[in-house]
Amino acid sequence: MINWTHVFRTYIPHLTVIGIGVLVALIFHQVLTDLMDQQHIDTSSFHDNKYKALLLSPSSILTVLSAIRDLLQKQMQSILSLRKEALFSPAVEACFVSLVVMILIVKMDNPTYLLSFATFKAPKEWKVSHEQIIEMMKRQGCFTEDSLDFMQRLLERSGTGQSTAWPPGIVRTLEGKAPDRSIEGSRKEAETIIFDIVENAMRKAKVHPKDIDVLVINCSLFSPTPSLCASVISKFQMRSDILSYNLSGMGCGASLLALDLAKNMLHRRRMGGKALVVSTEIITPNLYVGNERAFLLQNTLFRCGGAAMIISNRWLDGSRAWLKLLHTVRVQNPSEDAFQCVFECEDSEGIRGVRLSKDIVKVAGKTMEKNLTTLGPLVLPWSEQAKVAFSVVAKFVMKKLFGKRVNVYVPDFKRAVDHFCIHAGGRAVIDGIEKNMKLEKFHTEPSRMVLLNYGNTSSSSIWYEMEYIMNEQKTNPLRKGDRIMQVAFGSGFKCTSGVWLKL
Repeated sequence: MINWTHVFRTYIPHLTVIGIGVLVALIFHQVLTDLMDQQHIDTSSFHDNKYKALLLSPSSILTVLSAIRDLLQKQMQSILSLRKEALFSPAVEACFVSLVVMILIVKMDNPTYLLSFATFKAPKEWKVSHEQIIEMMKRQGCFTEDSLDFMQRLLERSGTGQSTAWPPGIVRTLEGKAPDRSIEGSRKEAETIIFDIVENAMRKAKVHPKDIDVLVINCSLFSPTPSLCASVISKFQMRSDILSYNLSGMGCGASLLALDLAKNMLHRRRMGGKALVVSTEIITPNLYVGNERAFLLQNTLFRCGGAAMIISNRWLDGSRAWLKLLHTVRVQNPSEDAFQCVFECEDSEGIRGVRLSKDIVKVAGKTMEKNLTTLGPLVLPWSEQAKVAFSVVAKFVMKKLFGKRVNVYVPDFKRAVDHFCIHAGGRAVIDGIEKNMKLEKFHTEPSRMVLLNYGNTSSSSIWYEMEYIMNEQKTNPLRKGDRIMQVAFGSGFKCTSGVWLKL
């Protein structure tokens, strides 16, 4: 489905530039015509080479510019004195009014464009099968047989494939070497992933490192000093006045939060600019080496990955942008159960890890419901919003008068959104969202395929899904004017969503 309002707002900056050129041409034409009438020159002489040479002479150009200046001064005096005398032709005045309206619309639109993005493709040496993952766990020398059997069962039900990426510091155990979970090994993993995706994203967008005005990197569990932002700035020799922000501890939903921060920083700049957003998670220092089941899930689900995005809020970048950001919504669940749902702590033996609650799917569902309640009025057609309002009133009336419980109508987001990028947090998460939102199989195909091919890459997973929709999906091909919704969840517990327009 195509929303022509979004399309019009996307291309109106270019129409404005064309309109300015037309306005200038009309003014020059009016002045030239008036000067030729004063000198009793036939306008048909425009095609005479002698008159063309005369018009292009320096003296003629100065005369025309002087006449335009006088005309503009008279028009200003006419406006200030409130005279009704029309000095410009109706065509010039109509063009000017149209330009003013178009500029006002552009100012109100305040666009954010995605110029490019790139995802990390791990080398063959990093990829392992389920059997190799269990073998790596055995070689850590810390897991009991019960824990190994439990992780084996988790892997079989996880929805992940037989060729997903683990960092070299852990994979090296398959060669008989000791695992390397040091700060040096962690930084090596981070730099390998981040430098690769940043370089590819800038190359695709044809952007030089010194063109970047804002840099935001989110990585939840690895926050070294100097920061990851400092590493990128040093590696690519970015400007000394770049605004850089390093986000940590925000979980799998952090990518859209980082994007929203970058967008807000760009909109504070009077002349606009470009921002680089990087989303990743580092596995090397975060392997759990204990035996409590609530902590073991992280060892079987998370994988190496990352994504880098280049965004711009400059009007003229719309012509080469891939996508336009329409809305971002973030919702935080403040309850204690939600706060404890994904929690980094130590187990009973003092071993650090991330504890995942059994209620995570239930908490994610409730938080997403609040998020979509906020997002709905921004994207849903009036007919769907009216059904929701009617069902809320009906529920209240039936409960008060008859004591009966009536379910609130669940709006059909498929009427407002064409494609869905649901965080590949696990098979149960995808199944639950597909059921609750009444999505078709092809809507959740990108999430399932990313989970199969890459595993849970944390905050970057929604960009692997976006890449799948843009380049690979055949069951629901992406077309210009389509809208894409990204939904992700993070510790705390939070749900973030974003809606994009394909240009």
